[in-house]
Amino acid sequence: MNQHLQKYASIPLKQLSNRVWRTYEGGALIDKWKKTAPEVDGSTPEEWIMSTVTALGKKRPENEGLSLIKTDDGVLPLKALIDSNLELYLGKELAQKYGTTGVLIKMLDSLERLTVQVHPDKQYARTVFNSAFGKTESWYVLNTREINGEKSVVYMGFKKHVTKKEWKAHFDNQNIQGMLDCLHKIEVKPGDAFMIYGGVPHAIGAGCFLMEVQEPTDYTMRVEKTTPNGLKIGPELIHQGVGEEKMLECFHYDTHTLDEALQKWKITPEVLDSSNEFTLKTLFNEKHTNCFGLNELLLDGKYTIQGNSCFYVAVIYAGDGVMSCNGKEYSYTQGDEIFISAAISEITFTSKNSSKILLCYPPS
Repeated sequence: MNQHLQKYASIPLKQLSNRVWRTYEGGALIDKWKKTAPEVDGSTPEEWIMSTVTALGKKRPENEGLSLIKTDDGVLPLKALIDSNLELYLGKELAQKYGTTGVLIKMLDSLERLTVQVHPDKQYARTVFNSAFGKTESWYVLNTREINGEKSVVYMGFKKHVTKKEWKAHFDNQNIQGMLDCLHKIEVKPGDAFMIYGGVPHAIGAGCFLMEVQEPTDYTMRVEKTTPNGLKIGPELIHQGVGEEKMLECFHYDTHTLDEALQKWKITPEVLDSSNEFTLKTLFNEKHTNCFGLNELLLDGKYTIQGNSCFYVAVIYAGDGVMSCNGKEYSYTQGDEIFISAAISEITFTSKNSSKILLCYPPS
């Protein structure tokens, strides 16, 4: 145990930029959010936030995806800080149950449609990958852009007519349009929020900039062997090494009307507290999943967050100001991603300019 690393648990920790390679292109809206010039689309369309998880993919850097923190002891992986004292950083209950953060946060910006895919639920992940975590996830749409005149959409859930036999036939024949026609196509706008449970087929359309809070794995089963942009996808990214038959078992073959799908998976934010200085909304909470939580703080003044013996992450989507804790002040600005350890019992955010702060929480 590195005793000297435990001192960082008492201060808010900002991570360095952590862009990750994916099989699709995008990322210009991440640059815009980060105020990074030039704003360009490319092969790193995701920003992984407070990650102790490495990204999967052949011939990629060994530690791609792991978050790094700049400290007085140099640049250190967040994982090294946490491992120096799990209970101090994570909180006793989370440390004893998981020994890790239990959550992964991403900012995702798509120039092209992502491949049709599915993630494992906990039972499949436990049985097939020997993992305590599946990959239930959530989407909070922050911005959209038209690509080639097309509005932003997402695809999710099987339509009423779909059978496992039909789905397998589309996969075997690589009938991409057939697969898309099996899923509900939903136009999205900023503020929309969706739960994507393990086993539910889905795809993010072009032009979506969203926050994705999820279980901390990179298990993705894809049914398209070529991306919409023409990139060939290797077997390891299609079925994660388990084979095509086992991959197809990852899907839940429940079917829904569009109204049923929206009722089941589209989430309406609720106001938890408000004043003339702030509005605190909850998006994803225990009513939807015990895997993670997400709140949104709209701040035009001052707001104090009381700790609950567990870490959380503050992502500054807009605005700037000051954080006060343990008798010291720290600046925050748009684009910051801040780990607040369980050791911090109270922190006050005071805005200089109106702020939107996304508060991400680990499993309940």
